[in-house]
Amino acid sequence: MNDFLRAAFFLLIVRPLLMIFIGANVRGRDKLPRNGPAIIVANHNSHLDTLTIMAMYPLHDLPKLRPVAAMDYFMRTKFKAWFATRIMGIIPLVRSGRDHGESPLAACEKALDRGDILILFPEGSRGEPERLSEFKRGIAHLVRTRPQTPVYPLFMSGLGKVLPKDAVLLVPFNCDIAIGDRLAWTSDIDSFMDALKTRMAELASQIHISPWE
Repeated sequence: MNDFLRAAFFLLIVRPLLMIFIGANVRGRDKLPRNGPAIIVANHNSHLDTLTIMAMYPLHDLPKLRPVAAMDYFMRTKFKAWFATRIMGIIPLVRSGRDHGESPLAACEKALDRGDILILFPEGSRGEPERLSEFKRGIAHLVRTRPQTPVYPLFMSGLGKVLPKDAVLLVPFNCDIAIGDRLAWTSDIDSFMDALKTRMAELASQIHISPWE
């Protein structure tokens, strides 16, 4: 039932909405991972970010996609929790400390072991449109536990103007998306984070943006 509702939501609501408000220009669509385990790493400017990434996949692939999102935000009400977990399929992440002694990344590790495709936003919360905030290192800690997992960087421009943080109305605006080659685990966390930041900057340059603050 959850898979049916998810497919219906994207077919009847998300895709028509994106078609009306967004003219998306996607570079490197063929680089999106079709099978897991894999991790998509993207910048975060809008609530539309996750929907847009998921909408690039065929409906039958949606059950494989698991966005990672903050538990304290998406579990505030019963309806929001139901929608986030059942329709969007998110993995709730505890942003501070451990949850009952378990690693906050444990659910992500289990999802990768099942062969899922995670969608991660290393900035954490939504930032200013077209600007990258400092990446948190949780992505590197996760990849270190599953070093064979490929990581695919993805940079989006424009969605922060369609629906910026704290906005309630959508504004029609073109969106550019650049998807990069797979990034493998390096020798340590620092070098991996440096490689990820370099790759994201390269993708941003393809759409003529200098993203780092």
